[in-house]
Amino acid sequence: MPWLVALALLVVPIVEIFVIIQIGQVIGGWPTVGLLFVESALGAWIIKREGRRAWNALQSALQTGKMPGRELSDAALVLVGGTLLLTPGFVTDIFGFFFVLPFTRPLARRGMHAFLGRRVATQFGGANLGGFIPGAGPAQPPRQSQGDVIQGEVIDPDKHHPPTQ
Repeated sequence: MPWLVALALLVVPIVEIFVIIQIGQVIGGWPTVGLLFVESALGAWIIKREGRRAWNALQSALQTGKMPGRELSDAALVLVGGTLLLTPGFVTDIFGFFFVLPFTRPLARRGMHAFLGRRVATQFGGANLGGFIPGAGPAQPPRQSQGDVIQGEVIDPDKHHPPTQ
């Protein structure tokens, strides 16, 4: 996986420069710069709006005691998408808008859950993590004990017998 990140750090800027040059040849240099500026400004506005929505949804889920799986996923996608949108270039902006826009984010969320579900499952030897990772499969009920059950009572010695002086 680290080699994939290193490869992306080398390839993405080259692809971005190529695409910017191609667009600049079609519409001109200054219009290309203006388009990049407008995309960045629009992206910043959308990030602010969607980031606030994601934060409010996360706070609401935590206040109601609900597990904030979807809200955390949305916050992560807005963070990554915002980073991509603020990076100059057309290719990163396409992916940034895909992660940030409210009507495409559910698709990105499903893809992220599928990727993370596979990744975590392989890291933990195929363990069933359906109860912990949304989209990782159905959660299985806990196994019943096969041994004898011995009923008893736990007594805290500090509570019942104060220390002697």
